[in-house]
Amino acid sequence: MAGSLKTEAIVLRSIRYGEADRILHLYTPGYGRVAAIAKGARRARTRFGGRLEPFFHIRVILHEGRGDLHRVIGVDTVAAHARLRDHASTLDAAARACDAVARLFETPEPHPEVFRLLANELALLDLDPAHARPATGLAFRLKLLLAAGIMPQLGSCAECGESEHLHGFSAAAGGVVCSSCDAASFPLGQESHSFLVGSLRRPLAQAPDASELALAQAERAITETAEHHAHVRLRPLVGRR
Repeated sequence: MAGSLKTEAIVLRSIRYGEADRILHLYTPGYGRVAAIAKGARRARTRFGGRLEPFFHIRVILHEGRGDLHRVIGVDTVAAHARLRDHASTLDAAARACDAVARLFETPEPHPEVFRLLANELALLDLDPAHARPATGLAFRLKLLLAAGIMPQLGSCAECGESEHLHGFSAAAGGVVCSSCDAASFPLGQESHSFLVGSLRRPLAQAPDASELALAQAERAITETAEHHAHVRLRPLVGRR
């Protein structure tokens, strides 16, 4: 990036800096993850208003600064997502969604599909607290794995190609495994397998539901895939208190 640029962005994190400034972690469609400083953003009278809080979908003008830290020189709101802040469940789900994006996509490499997916997730949480259920969060994460290029194999055994008797999952092998190749796997029931397949095929708003046991197995598959292939540990979703 050189000079100034205008882009849409979602605020992943907003950190107090110094006496009056904020450091922002933004996710953009064309520049991936971007860090920027908003000078004077915490003053009582600031031209930025409250538009630099986490989960805001904004249009921002950035000026290239030293190193990887750019400077915010203008911002407009696309969507404030104010309603999701009214419920602890949606606030928590939004935080975990942004955290997953921040951990899996750390570089300036553009992934416009990730930006659209995150914008959709936040819009759904703002629309209806019911979307804060773990099933939607897991479907979101599975689609992130697809965008990151580390999608586990679900259609056949990742070891031998067998399409039947798929009873286990191995992140090291790269996906589901059959009963003959399951030495290093953990059990993955049919309901969990169906949930993973259905989550990929359906839009995020129509993510399938499943029992807590099935969701826990699906989460383990997603979490271990991220750990093994991206060296990223995702925060838990299922069974949290």
